[in-house]
Amino acid sequence: MKYLVCIIAFIAFTSCVEHPTNVVVIDAMPVIYPDYVGVTIPASIAPMNFSVEESGLELVDVRVVGSEGGEIHVRGEWADFEICEWHTLLSQNIGGTLTFNVMAKVNGEWQRYKPFEMIVSDCDMTDYGVVYRRIAPGFETFSTLGMYQRCLATFEESAIIESRAVDGSCMNCHYSNRGNPEQFSLHIRGKHGCTIIHNGDEDRYLNTKTSETAGACTYGYWHPEGRYCAYSLNRIYQNFYVGPDKIIEPWDAVSDIAILDTHSDELIVSPLMSTHDFETTPAFSADGRTLFFCKAPYCEMPAGYNQLHYSLCAVAFDEKRGAFGDSITTILDGDNLGKSISLPRPSYDGRWLMFCMTDYGTTPLNRMESDLYLLDMQTGITRVMDEVNSNESDAYHNWSSDANGWFLFGSKREDHLYSLLYFALVDETGHATKPFLLPQRNPKEYYRENLHSFNAPDFTTRKVELNVQQTRSEVLSGRVSAVRIKH
Repeated sequence: MKYLVCIIAFIAFTSCVEHPTNVVVIDAMPVIYPDYVGVTIPASIAPMNFSVEESGLELVDVRVVGSEGGEIHVRGEWADFEICEWHTLLSQNIGGTLTFNVMAKVNGEWQRYKPFEMIVSDCDMTDYGVVYRRIAPGFETFSTLGMYQRCLATFEESAIIESRAVDGSCMNCHYSNRGNPEQFSLHIRGKHGCTIIHNGDEDRYLNTKTSETAGACTYGYWHPEGRYCAYSLNRIYQNFYVGPDKIIEPWDAVSDIAILDTHSDELIVSPLMSTHDFETTPAFSADGRTLFFCKAPYCEMPAGYNQLHYSLCAVAFDEKRGAFGDSITTILDGDNLGKSISLPRPSYDGRWLMFCMTDYGTTPLNRMESDLYLLDMQTGITRVMDEVNSNESDAYHNWSSDANGWFLFGSKREDHLYSLLYFALVDETGHATKPFLLPQRNPKEYYRENLHSFNAPDFTTRKVELNVQQTRSEVLSGRVSAVRIKH
């Protein structure tokens, strides 16, 4: 009897499905949102749902066929693929392609478009997901600010901690050690200011602002062995603008670099990294022996901000002694280039160094001319990544923990205002695939109604667990430990 019921139900369902007739053939690929035409994707990514951009759209019909086998078919207001079916199809076609055959019912008439493809890379992205700070693009309110995480295989998003948990205090970006959720730091600003060091089951709350240093720990980067974390010590101010081209421009009055020894709560400083000049955005090399950072000569701020050119520099670091080297090497001179370099990010295999370049300053997310560049550490050749850059700000990049070439970055290419997350893959020659926007269940609705920028994103190998109640209690109690200075 149950089989008869199923057959009847199937017949009833199929009889309700409209079979297109008198289909008009369009000699062009469909205009879809997001633009996923020709992108390369990892086999673990969530369904690449999209809508068709047609006035008078009623229905979308999409049939996806794998070059190595498998097929899925959906029909609705947008292409909404079932997660399990999608992942089954991707797993069948690793190293192959997916062909999307799209029809759309527009003003009562069915249209068939030329098919388009996606490539399923044989380099998978095994990270669980991504973490990011969601913040209003003008940085004018912290009431809805928070650190969030998103599973890359599904559409699940959850809060790690929100500003309301610490009485609305601003919180700086979450920095993990190569995507390890067991080791990260998080800085709380304001009257409850402290730096949280999360190490396994232990959370420590440190006051990293001292009478001898420029400010508290700000932009961080972990040493690969996990004992040390490098920070810039910034005293940050902000200019707010009226007009469509620029909203806000943060700048440093003072900026130095120090390294926190998380075993001894010592802040390691050096005269080389604590000068009258500006030093910022440190990042350890893949082997931990070098600290990359950006450095600019001192000028009166903010009057001289538009003349500020940061260079890409490096200094040795001795992990055994916990000490900086004796000299600084300039890798790329900002003044000679007439540009400003920021946010160096070495790939975890040591092959590449990705960074931003702008006309001036040190906040590329707020500079629409910000582009991504790639330095080949084997050849010393630097190239602009034209294949991923846009006419808007492209910045805040980080590498996947897999060390196989996947990276993410934030871009304002959507609307000049909101920074959204894009992903691409760098091949062995240093060229990247076409970037794709972070998938959402209903991407058009999600991104058109989104009121936050995705700020300072990074990968995470597993879901981040933070005891929010304990964090709130400790932060608001003011029971923080002072760091000691080590010269």
